[in-house]
Amino acid sequence: MSNPFLWLVLTVIDLYMWVVIIGVVLSWLVAFSVVNTSNRFVYMVGDITHRLTEPALGRIRRFLPNLGGIDISPIVLIIGLIFLQRLIIWGFYEVG
Repeated sequence: MSNPFLWLVLTVIDLYMWVVIIGVVLSWLVAFSVVNTSNRFVYMVGDITHRLTEPALGRIRRFLPNLGGIDISPIVLIIGLIFLQRLIIWGFYEVG
């Protein structure tokens, strides 16, 4: 990968995937009372991940069926981001 723009785009997508994963794990930890949102750091991390991921996850949730208490929108988002990465790499190497 000699193109710095391609590296930057792929790195941003990777970082966003990690933000989604951190948000999911943190929501599980809060739901099972492992961590408490009254802790300022936990609240800040949860708020940041929610603000960064909710626009994308909210759009995905509109199209998914109701599965009870199971939210698969983060899985759909991560699969979509991986697809986008592969599409960018494939398009770059097809053109270049």
